[in-house]
Amino acid sequence: MVKHVNLKSFVSLHLLFVLYSLTDLFGKMAASYAFDDVRFYLLYAAVLAVLFLYAIGWQQVIKRLPLTTAFSNRAITVFWGLVWGVLFFQEELNVLKVLGAAIVVAGVVLYSRADAADADQPEPAKEAVDHALR
Repeated sequence: MVKHVNLKSFVSLHLLFVLYSLTDLFGKMAASYAFDDVRFYLLYAAVLAVLFLYAIGWQQVIKRLPLTTAFSNRAITVFWGLVWGVLFFQEELNVLKVLGAAIVVAGVVLYSRADAADADQPEPAKEAVDHALR
Protein backbone atom coordinates (compact mmCIF):
# COMPACT_ATOMS: atom_id res chain seq x y z
CA MET A 1 0.00 0.00 0.00
CA VAL A 2 1.45 3.36 -1.02
CA LYS A 3 0.86 6.00 1.61
CA HIS A 4 0.58 9.60 0.51
CA VAL A 5 2.66 12.13 2.42
CA ASN A 6 0.52 14.91 3.81
CA LEU A 7 1.89 18.15 5.22
CA LYS A 8 0.65 17.58 8.77
CA SER A 9 2.38 14.19 9.00
CA PHE A 10 5.55 15.57 7.44
CA VAL A 11 5.69 18.51 9.90
CA SER A 12 4.98 16.11 12.79
CA LEU A 13 7.85 13.94 11.61
CA HIS A 14 10.27 16.86 11.61
CA LEU A 15 9.12 18.12 15.01
CA LEU A 16 9.72 14.61 16.25
CA PHE A 17 13.28 14.75 14.89
CA VAL A 18 13.88 18.03 16.74
CA LEU A 19 12.74 16.23 19.90
CA TYR A 20 14.98 13.26 19.11
CA SER A 21 17.98 15.54 18.57
CA LEU A 22 17.62 16.72 22.16
CA THR A 23 18.90 13.33 23.32
CA ASP A 24 22.33 14.25 21.97
CA LEU A 25 22.13 17.69 23.57
CA PHE A 26 21.24 16.27 27.01
CA GLY A 27 23.76 13.45 26.60
CA LYS A 28 26.61 15.86 25.87
CA MET A 29 25.56 18.04 28.80
CA ALA A 30 25.50 14.96 31.06
CA ALA A 31 28.99 14.01 29.92
CA SER A 32 30.36 17.25 31.39
CA TYR A 33 29.52 16.10 34.93
CA ALA A 34 31.15 13.43 37.06
CA PHE A 35 29.43 10.06 37.29
CA ASP A 36 28.59 10.69 40.96
CA ASP A 37 27.06 14.14 40.32
CA VAL A 38 23.26 14.33 40.60
CA ARG A 39 23.16 16.57 37.50
CA PHE A 40 24.60 13.69 35.45
CA TYR A 41 21.63 11.51 36.47
CA LEU A 42 19.07 14.25 35.91
CA LEU A 43 20.34 14.86 32.38
CA TYR A 44 20.54 11.13 31.70
CA ALA A 45 16.92 10.84 32.91
CA ALA A 46 16.05 13.61 30.45
CA VAL A 47 17.64 11.56 27.65
CA LEU A 48 15.52 8.54 28.60
CA ALA A 49 12.34 10.66 28.87
CA VAL A 50 12.92 12.17 25.43
CA LEU A 51 13.58 8.72 23.95
CA PHE A 52 10.34 7.45 25.50
CA LEU A 53 8.33 10.33 23.99
CA TYR A 54 10.13 9.91 20.67
CA ALA A 55 9.28 6.18 20.54
CA ILE A 56 5.58 6.91 21.06
CA GLY A 57 5.60 9.71 18.49
CA TRP A 58 7.55 7.59 15.99
CA GLN A 59 4.90 4.86 16.12
CA GLN A 60 2.18 7.41 15.44
CA VAL A 61 4.03 9.03 12.54
CA ILE A 62 4.93 5.80 10.73
CA LYS A 63 1.24 4.89 10.68
CA ARG A 64 0.76 7.85 8.37
CA LEU A 65 3.96 7.90 6.30
CA PRO A 66 5.88 5.36 4.24
CA LEU A 67 8.66 3.89 6.36
CA THR A 68 11.23 4.79 3.69
CA THR A 69 10.19 8.44 3.90
CA ALA A 70 10.37 8.49 7.68
CA PHE A 71 13.79 6.82 7.80
CA SER A 72 15.31 8.94 5.03
CA ASN A 73 14.21 12.13 6.77
CA ARG A 74 15.94 11.07 10.00
CA ALA A 75 19.19 12.33 8.48
CA ILE A 76 17.94 15.87 9.13
CA THR A 77 19.17 15.48 12.72
CA VAL A 78 22.64 16.33 11.36
CA PHE A 79 21.33 19.88 10.92
CA TRP A 80 19.97 19.98 14.48
CA GLY A 81 23.28 18.68 15.81
CA LEU A 82 25.00 21.67 14.21
CA VAL A 83 22.43 24.06 15.68
CA TRP A 84 22.70 22.66 19.22
CA GLY A 85 26.50 22.55 19.02
CA VAL A 86 26.69 26.22 18.09
CA LEU A 87 23.98 27.43 20.51
CA PHE A 88 24.88 25.43 23.61
CA PHE A 89 28.54 24.44 23.28
CA GLN A 90 29.97 27.33 21.24
CA GLU A 91 31.21 24.87 18.62
CA GLU A 92 32.63 26.40 15.48
CA LEU A 93 31.01 26.09 12.10
CA ASN A 94 33.15 25.92 9.01
CA VAL A 95 32.44 25.74 5.31
CA LEU A 96 32.76 21.95 5.15
CA LYS A 97 30.31 21.37 8.03
CA VAL A 98 27.76 23.71 6.48
CA LEU A 99 28.28 22.18 3.04
CA GLY A 100 27.91 18.67 4.48
CA ALA A 101 24.69 19.60 6.27
CA ALA A 102 23.38 21.25 3.10
CA ILE A 103 24.09 18.08 1.12
CA VAL A 104 22.22 16.01 3.73
CA VAL A 105 19.24 18.39 3.63
CA ALA A 106 19.28 18.33 -0.19
CA GLY A 107 19.32 14.53 -0.11
CA VAL A 108 16.33 14.46 2.24
CA VAL A 109 14.42 16.88 0.00
CA LEU A 110 15.22 14.88 -3.16
CA TYR A 111 14.25 11.58 -1.53
CA SER A 112 10.99 13.05 -0.22
CA ARG A 113 10.12 14.41 -3.66
CA ALA A 114 10.84 11.01 -5.19
CA ASP A 115 8.57 9.40 -2.59
CA ALA A 116 5.81 11.86 -3.46
CA ALA A 117 6.21 11.07 -7.17
CA ASP A 118 6.11 7.32 -6.43
CA ALA A 119 2.90 7.76 -4.44
CA ASP A 120 1.21 8.97 -7.62
CA GLN A 121 2.16 5.78 -9.48
CA PRO A 122 0.11 2.57 -9.27
CA GLU A 123 1.53 -0.27 -7.24
CA PRO A 124 3.00 -2.97 -9.54
CA ALA A 125 2.45 -5.79 -7.04
CA LYS A 126 -1.19 -4.87 -6.49
CA GLU A 127 -1.78 -4.57 -10.23
CA ALA A 128 -0.21 -7.99 -10.82
CA VAL A 129 -2.44 -9.58 -8.19
CA ASP A 130 -5.52 -7.84 -9.56
CA HIS A 131 -4.63 -9.00 -13.09
CA ALA A 132 -4.06 -12.59 -11.95
CA LEU A 133 -7.44 -12.67 -10.20
CA ARG A 134 -9.36 -11.55 -13.29
